[in-house]
Amino acid sequence: MIQEIARLDVTPGEEAAFEAGATAAVALFRRAAGCHAMQLSRSHEQAGRYWLIVSWETVEAHLAFRETADFSEWRRLVGGHFAGPPQVEHGIPTQAGFSNIVSATRQPHVS
Repeated sequence: MIQEIARLDVTPGEEAAFEAGATAAVALFRRAAGCHAMQLSRSHEQAGRYWLIVSWETVEAHLAFRETADFSEWRRLVGGHFAGPPQVEHGIPTQAGFSNIVSATRQPHVS
């Protein structure tokens, strides 16, 4: 498993339109081969900066997605709002860390 970590800087004043495009694109990532998760976060410190984190089975799965019509649609939905080219790296998760987050789509089990 790898993570695509992309820093996306959005043109000032276009944040709402960018977020709407990213929301519309969730289905594109959901159906992408080898894609396990996608999350978009907005920077607290830097106006117009976003972080896209996508979990892929392999780097090759990410690169294959970039050759699809769904990737072209993703770029159509959001690319016009970019203030500059995305900065993308691939991360390899380590054993360090934790999460207490419960998914909004999955309710905790109550006995």
